[in-house]
Amino acid sequence: MRKVLTAESETPQEADMNIFVAGASGAIGRPLLAELVRQGHAVTGMTNSDAGARVIAGLSAAVAQVSAFDAPGLERAIRESRAEVVIDELTALPQHPSEMAASAAGDRKLRLVGGGNLHRAARTCGVRRYIQQSSAFFLKPGSGLGDESMGLAVDASPRVAASALTYTELESRVLNAEGIEGVALRYGFFYGPGTWYNSDGAAADQARNKELVIVGAGDGVWSWVHIDDAAVATVAALTAPPGVYHVVDDDPSPVSRWLPAFARSVGAPTPPRVTVQEARERGGEDAVYYGTKLRGASNAKAKMALNFAPRRREWLDS
Repeated sequence: MRKVLTAESETPQEADMNIFVAGASGAIGRPLLAELVRQGHAVTGMTNSDAGARVIAGLSAAVAQVSAFDAPGLERAIRESRAEVVIDELTALPQHPSEMAASAAGDRKLRLVGGGNLHRAARTCGVRRYIQQSSAFFLKPGSGLGDESMGLAVDASPRVAASALTYTELESRVLNAEGIEGVALRYGFFYGPGTWYNSDGAAADQARNKELVIVGAGDGVWSWVHIDDAAVATVAALTAPPGVYHVVDDDPSPVSRWLPAFARSVGAPTPPRVTVQEARERGGEDAVYYGTKLRGASNAKAKMALNFAPRRREWLDS
């Protein structure tokens, strides 16, 4: 194993594992790298940009500057890292939620095509385990909180169905591959530093501008996770049994509850209420689905297998 320096000491120590993180400079990548390094792992972070490379180097990780669409380059980078585990956090999400529709095709291509290159390179290089980012907020509809046996809502409104199909394909690829252990982490909506849902994030600006609304009764249930808690759970998944895990907090909340609390916490006015028909006319069926039909996820399995202990969202009490 490679030698690393811990933050507490200048004495070299054995790194627990060699870890390769794709999407390492993104919202989840940054705290994930920090947690991996803190726990003594030898980490290589992958990015396609000079700015991302600076972020990764600043977190005391090795840098692999390569495109996910460069299959030979990916294989070289993984081989050079001597990775035992590859963590796929590849996304092409926009800076602002209003740009999601325009970004959807590029995001899907990066996850499926770029991620496919990454997965094949990992298998070729003899990587032991592959951890895949997935989603806990597109579960098939139903009563109560859904567990990991629930499939995703591939028959939902157009954009929700397309996202659910993407995640279904990602999970199938990772969980059914031979010769490599597969883990799919279904994260909740990220909140906290560097995310849309923070006091300085894009969703906070939307709330202040009264752009976030409660649709109908606001009974769509959203599952959340603090970005730092998601990072800790991802590190725990290095050694957990293969499979699917819901990485969400203890309080999946209907829009009628979380949105007014979030608005208060960021100094925004009370969110407007609109009818289902008004929401449909303004934002289409997807706006209605997010506001009224999302199903919450249970974190019981993650608590047991990952020793997951998520924090309470402080803004629920604001």
